[in-house]
Amino acid sequence: MDLHPLEEIEDKMLPQEESRGSESKTGRIDDLLKEKLENAVHKQTSKVLLHDIAKIACEHSPIDLAYAASHLPPNVRPVLYENLPNRDAKVKFIVNTDSDTRVALFRELDDVELKKLFERVPTDEAVWLIEDMPERRFRRLMELIDSKKAARIKELKKHDRKSAGRLMTSEFFAFTMDMTIGDAGAYIRDNPRIDFTKGIFILNHSGELQGYVPARNMMINPVQTPLRQVMRPVLHKVTAEATREEVIDLVERYKIFSLPVVDIDNFLIGVIAHEDIVEAMEDLADETIARMAGTNEKFASHDSILKRFVTRAPWLIVTLLAGLLNVGVMSSFHKHEGILTFAIFFVPLITGMSGNVGLQCSTVLIRAMAMGGLSLGSRKETIKKELLSGIFTGVIFGVSCGLLVYILDFLAGSSIASSGSPFAVATVVTVGLIGGCAAGTFLGVFSPLFFSRIGVDPAIAAGPIVTAFNDFLSMTIYFLIAWGVGLFFF
Repeated sequence: MDLHPLEEIEDKMLPQEESRGSESKTGRIDDLLKEKLENAVHKQTSKVLLHDIAKIACEHSPIDLAYAASHLPPNVRPVLYENLPNRDAKVKFIVNTDSDTRVALFRELDDVELKKLFERVPTDEAVWLIEDMPERRFRRLMELIDSKKAARIKELKKHDRKSAGRLMTSEFFAFTMDMTIGDAGAYIRDNPRIDFTKGIFILNHSGELQGYVPARNMMINPVQTPLRQVMRPVLHKVTAEATREEVIDLVERYKIFSLPVVDIDNFLIGVIAHEDIVEAMEDLADETIARMAGTNEKFASHDSILKRFVTRAPWLIVTLLAGLLNVGVMSSFHKHEGILTFAIFFVPLITGMSGNVGLQCSTVLIRAMAMGGLSLGSRKETIKKELLSGIFTGVIFGVSCGLLVYILDFLAGSSIASSGSPFAVATVVTVGLIGGCAAGTFLGVFSPLFFSRIGVDPAIAAGPIVTAFNDFLSMTIYFLIAWGVGLFFF
């Protein structure tokens, strides 16, 4: 008996469960589907290639294919799209695939195909799709599709990419308070393409937002019941200009399933659905991780090595310059040979500890700022605690490290510094480590606040630029301390 494609994939995954238990089920599906597509692409004749791809496209979910398509050569992705069984499958594919695949598709698809496609794509999704389309192609497409839908797309496109206006959809259900449940239900049934789970909102006769009706209330009450009797007040709403972070903060705190968007006159202009908020959270997390790593790179499997280098290089140039400054600092102390002889051995320890202490402080603050937990009232207390925590950590590890160096040096019978004593070496390491950790703490605490104040993502505070500056600052302080303490022993 033939297996269903999904059952076939699951059957193939069973022998690998034990060795790949930490990998998600969807990840294993992606790997196996990727393997099937790559085998189809590497067939010798185009006839077999098209036949295999057509078979795969018909047997598997368009959403799974959308993720797997990113591993195909760009010229093969339109072939996979063309072999999807129907228009709805093509809509799911293009909505769920990555930006590179959409660019490849828009380059190959003609205006007629795009018109048919965008007539099925929800308005809010269409706005995101056109980000990957040339402006001239976009204007030509807007002239072809339904004028009302084109107007809604253009209106949403006006909003900033990271605002509530871009996250919202203009397709939702809104009724007046006097309408009955039966009348509202009939209208909902006549418009099946609008997702009523995004919310059923209630307006007054002027169009102002008054409340919402939970889906459960629509089902358990008699059809002749007016909506005003079963509606609930809207406690949370945003304007189109609200930032993505504000929207996420509201939804996270109050567990809102859908968030209404209003204008200054309280007229309902859109709704942000829960799935759109989840996508916004994923995008924000991706951007934050990228900035903390010191790159804005969007990973694509077919990007050239040169393109990846160009994306990452600007961030690393600053690190290179900071490293050269560090060499300059070390060279300037070269004349103090007695100090440099033993102090240089502990440079990796000082920079490593101070960097990690600073990174911990900055990460805590960045997370608090991202989650909305760093209000004006709590800011001073949070800063104070992080500063004290970092300095306390430096003192504990500085003293511990100094004692360990002293004991090891004493037991060895000779000092690391040929002209100094074990106590001198331990003192320099102790005070130097405390000073380096204090410098790292200062940078880790205040750099996120500084970047936030000037309108830059504070996640950069955990990136290589600030890390490199921290290495320079902590090492400079360490050598100054070593030089100062060394005056008493050399």
